[in-house]
Formats: sequence, C-alpha cells, structure tokens
Amino acid sequence: MNVFVDTNVLLDVLARREAFYADSMRVWNLSESGSVSGFISAISFNNCFYVLKKYADTRKAGKAVRLLRDVFRPVDLTAQIINQAIDSGFPDFEDAIQYHSAVQSGSEFIVTRNPDHFPRSPISIMSPAEFLAVYGAE
Repeated sequence: MNVFVDTNVLLDVLARREAFYADSMRVWNLSESGSVSGFISAISFNNCFYVLKKYADTRKAGKAVRLLRDVFRPVDLTAQIINQAIDSGFPDFEDAIQYHSAVQSGSEFIVTRNPDHFPRSPISIMSPAEFLAVYGAE
C-alpha cells in the first residue's frame, strides 16, 4: 500500500509536537517497518530542515533529513509536478506540490493534519488518526 505523508505529519514526529505526536509516530512506524510504502515529496526535506534548524539547531536538522531519507521514499520534484501545481488553482502552492507528488507516487492515501487543504480526488485524504483507523480495519 502506497501512502504519501505530508510535511506537517513528519514535523509532528521530528519536533515531537505532543498534541499530534502519537498518531503521527504510528504512521511513521508503519513506513519504517515496511508495512506500508511511505512516500514524501522532495520538498519535505528542505521544509523540515528549515523548521528544525530555526527552532533547534543545524545538527538536529541534519539528523532529521537523514532519518527521512532512511524511512521514506522521496518523490522527485519534476517540471511536470511544478507545472501541475502552478496550474492546479490550489490556494497554497506547497499543498499543490504535495498533492501532485502524491499522484506521481501512485499513493492511495495522503496522510495530513490538513485534509481540507486538498481536493476531493481518487486519493483518500486522511488525518493520521483516520488513516490508522482504516489501516487497522484492513
């Protein structure tokens, strides 16, 4: 099962954001164990590095991107994805890149804490808790 993980879920784990950590970590663990194929956008690396460097330090940010590399499968940022994102009409360009990266990866799910930022589509858009409920039912 291909699952695309949005940057906010990654940051929940990497920054240990307590209100969201438990469910996001369970999604992370499913990818790390190989129970699901976890995909992330190439832009998640620089977004996570930037946020963690700003609130922690360069060493922690570097460790975080190495963890991302080791756990998730990056979706290359291509001209096609950029063009689709530009033409998509999304109010948030970063969300548009995430969405079109998920499409490119062949993911069945996008796991995000902002499901309302994504359009209705053949890809199921779910919060970490919603995804875990569905995954547990399969």
